[in-house]
This record gives sequence, C-alpha cells and structure tokens, in this order.
Amino acid sequence: MAVQPGLRERKKLQTRQRIFDVAQSLFVEKGFERVSVAEVARAADVSEVTVFNYFPSKEDLFFGGMQLYEEQLVEAVRDRTKGESAVKVFRRMLLAGADRLGLKQTAVDIRAAGRIISASPSLIAREREMVDRYVVRLAELLAEESGAAPDDVEPLAAASALMGAQRALVAHVRRRVLAGWQGKRLADDYRIQARRALSRMERGLAGYAVKA
Repeated sequence: MAVQPGLRERKKLQTRQRIFDVAQSLFVEKGFERVSVAEVARAADVSEVTVFNYFPSKEDLFFGGMQLYEEQLVEAVRDRTKGESAVKVFRRMLLAGADRLGLKQTAVDIRAAGRIISASPSLIAREREMVDRYVVRLAELLAEESGAAPDDVEPLAAASALMGAQRALVAHVRRRVLAGWQGKRLADDYRIQARRALSRMERGLAGYAVKA
C-alpha cells in the first residue's frame, strides 16, 4: 500500500505547485527575461527565500516540470523489475505520456513554452545542461548495475542514446505543435514516432542493462 504524504509534506507540495504555476503564468504573459524572482514571489504571496528553497534559480522555475519528468525516467530505470531492460522501461514511460498530448491544453502549454525557450539564450543553455546532467546520472546508474569500469564508454553511450531519443521526441512534439498539431492527431503521431525510435533502439540495446 502506498504511503500517503503527511499534512506538512502536502502543504510543501502545494506551495511548490503554486509558485510554479504563478511563474509559468508570468513567463507566458511577459516573457522569461522580463520576469524577476521577486515578482514571482510577490504574485505567489511568498518570500524570495521560499521561492529559492523550492527552485534554486529562475531557470529551475521554468523547467520544474521537465526536471521532474526526467527524474522520473531515471528512477523508473532504477526501480525496474527483474529481467527488464533499461530500454524497455524507457519505451513504457515515453508511451505513457501520449494520452496527455491528446488534451487541448497540453498543446497550448507546449506552444507557449517553445516560444519562450526559443527567445531566451539562458533557457536554451539550461535545457542542454539539464539533459547532459541526466545523461550522466543515467550512465552512472547503468555502469553501477553492469559492473563497468568508471572510464567505460558503453554505459555513457547507452544513456546518451536513451536520453537522446527522449529529447528528440520532445523537439519533434514542439515542432508539430508550433505547426498547429494538437489533440488526437498529435498524440497518435507521438505514439508512432516513439514506437519507431524505441523499437529501433531496443533491437540494439535489448540485451544490455537487463535487471539481474
């Protein structure tokens, strides 16, 4: 049975979500560069210190959702069942997100985020930095499980391929949304692209990083 968070933890999660939601609204309204952390704090009715307790930087305020998702990808690999490969977990996780893409609001949010990122050099740089960080984390996990040497290229190559597929899908969806795709059409296209990419990868990585 899953353990439900206590009152204190629920309040912290609610505060974090409120700060994140307020920040996103301000970024959409004014653009990332024109919004300060102080302004986010005032609008969320919290102190700047509180904002930084949850989000170490303004870029983290913007990418909070992405960071959570990529954290979940790494943890899903860590917690996969015995006999399950890392690529199989990635395939399952990526396909699980297809239903959300069918929602009209999702396309609206992706379109807004894509435009904000493309207009901000600091966000473009931070997104690349975050991807690199999660590639390294996944590579470390795969190396640990496979008993690879610290300087072995194989775990890093496998992690780069897996995270690269995920980021390629993100870029593909952004392009589709900016071209006017949404709803079922967007979700179905994503499923096709995800299955093709991960099936191709699975044929090469199916025997690698299988949970012992």
